[in-house]
Amino acid sequence: MMPIELTRNRFVKATLRARWPQFVIRAIALAGFLFAILSGLIGTPVGNHNFSIVFVWIVWWALLMLIVVPFLGRGWCAICPIPMPGEWLQNGALLKPHGKGLSLNRKWPRRFRNIWMQNIAFTLLALFSAVVLTRPSITGLVLLLFLIVALVTSLIFERRAFCRYLCPVGGFIGLYSQVAPVEVRVKDPAVCAVHTEKSCYTGSQDGYGCPWLVYPGTLTKNINCGLCLECLRTCTQDNVAFNLRSFGADLKQPSGRKLDEAFKAFIMLGAALIYSAVMLGPWGALKSAAYAIGTPQWLVYALTLLGLIYVILPGTFLIAVALGRKLTHSKETLKKSFVAFAYALVPLGLMAWIAFSLSFVFASLSYLWPTLSDPLGWGWNLFSTANVAWQPYLMSIVPFLQAGVLIGGLLWACVTARRISAEQQQGRNITLQALPVMGFCFVITGGLMGLLIG
Repeated sequence: MMPIELTRNRFVKATLRARWPQFVIRAIALAGFLFAILSGLIGTPVGNHNFSIVFVWIVWWALLMLIVVPFLGRGWCAICPIPMPGEWLQNGALLKPHGKGLSLNRKWPRRFRNIWMQNIAFTLLALFSAVVLTRPSITGLVLLLFLIVALVTSLIFERRAFCRYLCPVGGFIGLYSQVAPVEVRVKDPAVCAVHTEKSCYTGSQDGYGCPWLVYPGTLTKNINCGLCLECLRTCTQDNVAFNLRSFGADLKQPSGRKLDEAFKAFIMLGAALIYSAVMLGPWGALKSAAYAIGTPQWLVYALTLLGLIYVILPGTFLIAVALGRKLTHSKETLKKSFVAFAYALVPLGLMAWIAFSLSFVFASLSYLWPTLSDPLGWGWNLFSTANVAWQPYLMSIVPFLQAGVLIGGLLWACVTARRISAEQQQGRNITLQALPVMGFCFVITGGLMGLLIG
């Protein structure tokens, strides 16, 4: 499918270029984010009656994983409230460029211009996730920490350094944004090549230079594009488009594959397995260990999680890739093949997270109604729904949905692996080289089936 330029439509283009709609949505999100911090810190300690737990880890997470990431990629990043206070101080304005901000605007250190720090940040969050996802006070502190780190980063470094290099949520959204059917791209790279001002990157009176430190003229993947649309506003050549495209278009591109992104795929896949085992599995000792932070049991749990995502999964995958190379006498280096085939895990991982989210979203969504009326658990009844009883929704069809999602992810991963093999083998023994990787994906899918569906 060739990309369809949505900005050919005048109304769509005018809406995307306008600042107020995006600003209003982000301001509302910021108010909700601040209230989530407040409710986490001073509200009831009962998680399923506290706004911070219900709205962040049930409602927001459901919207993110079931709708936003699969269909809009980094759409959440476009309206995320976390960097807003820092941006206001950094830019000296709420909307258009105005005056001089307070930031030192230093360059981000070259050695850290990758997503390894995001990988580490997500790993740390995963290690403590059992308490973060269930204790309102911990959720409040984590959200507050996000806000403070983003603010301090904006006051020291240029643009959205926090979003690009530190945010653990942005890290996995960027990885999975490769499958989304939307993109921001230039219409004609030749126009950018002869345009000397590069206002899309440097900024103009109509907008800021790309906050994500990306030059749109060479943008080929969604990973580092935050869909902020500043390039659409600042391009003086009308050469930036917002496109509708086929799902997984970025995965078809052989260029730009990196080891840090490959490991993000293993981290996310391993976390999906661990979360499924801890939160949905029948092993009480595992649940207890995940919650008992600081104890010897938790240390064993933490080492198991780290071992799975950084050693066992990538190590097993490396063996599968090496076997494929051996069978076909591939001339590609093992490292290049390892990194390339890891991108086959992107659709598999995304579908794993969707299946995991389905398992608790419909079971827990009814907590929303009493929380709307009594967000702090203080006995309020604002909308007369405080006494609505918990009731799981659609649980009879959830296993079928999960099975369909996981099988779809497996097939998508196998097709992607075969396409990557075709790149390396140039038409020879394509399926044979990809077969061990497909086997790896099959085993992972089987494990997820057992954990999520039983």
